[in-house]
Amino acid sequence: MKPVLICGGVGTKMWPASRQSMPKHFLPLIGNKSLFEINYELLRQKFDPGEIYVSTTESQYKLAKKAVAEIPDENYFLEPEMRNTGPAIGFVAAKLYKKFKDEPFVIVQTDILREPGDKFLEILDFFERLVLENNKWVTGAIKPPFLMRGVDYMVSGDEISDGVWQLSDWLQRDREEEIKKAMDENRAWLHANHYCWTPRLWLESYMRYKPEWAEPLMEIANGGDERKIYPEIVKGPTEDWTVLSVPRGEGIMMELPFNWMDFGTWESLAKYLGKDPSSQGYDEVNVHEIDSKDNFYRVPSGKFVATIGVENLVVVDTGDALLICRKDQSGRVGEVVDYLKEKNRSELL
Repeated sequence: MKPVLICGGVGTKMWPASRQSMPKHFLPLIGNKSLFEINYELLRQKFDPGEIYVSTTESQYKLAKKAVAEIPDENYFLEPEMRNTGPAIGFVAAKLYKKFKDEPFVIVQTDILREPGDKFLEILDFFERLVLENNKWVTGAIKPPFLMRGVDYMVSGDEISDGVWQLSDWLQRDREEEIKKAMDENRAWLHANHYCWTPRLWLESYMRYKPEWAEPLMEIANGGDERKIYPEIVKGPTEDWTVLSVPRGEGIMMELPFNWMDFGTWESLAKYLGKDPSSQGYDEVNVHEIDSKDNFYRVPSGKFVATIGVENLVVVDTGDALLICRKDQSGRVGEVVDYLKEKNRSELL
């Protein structure tokens, strides 16, 4: 098994702390550690540094090396240009193909926290066995607590073993009536990533359903100039492939036996950290609340903040920018980033 830490985005919904120069997965969000470091340290409980790979962009390479110096340079797969998740995972497969074409690899997103970590490490062996026994790709699933709009759903088919099912359909978010039916039948699941397959099988499947990705990726796998070839690949999300692969019976899903926390917004981080000021990263003497409650603060050390009569707010101060919003509206922070791009305020991005 080859674990691949994958990171390349910026995390615009966690602006103003998350920037192009310091994306969210490299920020010390939990204590004094970044999510990148936390996930690496978890993998180190099972793998040596030379067995861990990193897929990222050239611009984030230095940040990754500074955070974790142990991973050898040859284990970094640097996208010359971002082409979205479909080509990105295919790029990992193409790079691993040269040495480990029939050994499973697993995608480990670095903006996710997995607790308890030992349960995550245990499923890696199980994933590997499922791939080798079935020649199908495996991915993680979590049960939705209610009908969540705006996300894709996986539909479980025949049960392979306890907590493992054949994937029977992949319902994109606009297929709401089918999603409701799958929910009623207790067969609808949220995709929790952790894709696992072998490089050869991954590229062969791309060749069947997404040859516009597969053909240039195979050139790279066979030694072609990735700096010239990769930027010419058509952009697209992995879902453009899954909706074609799943109906052909190529996918397996497993209910993840650990808590899967996606830190995509300030609200999600606030929920995880709770109300303890020290966990939020500020000194209690520097925040004074009067008739205020349930607010989240991320402010520079030594800055004094007072709030009166407000609740459920996010307050993030980076010195050059200040964000104040309701927690339940923090998913809209990306709109601020869009505005700054429109106004050419690159110094704030």
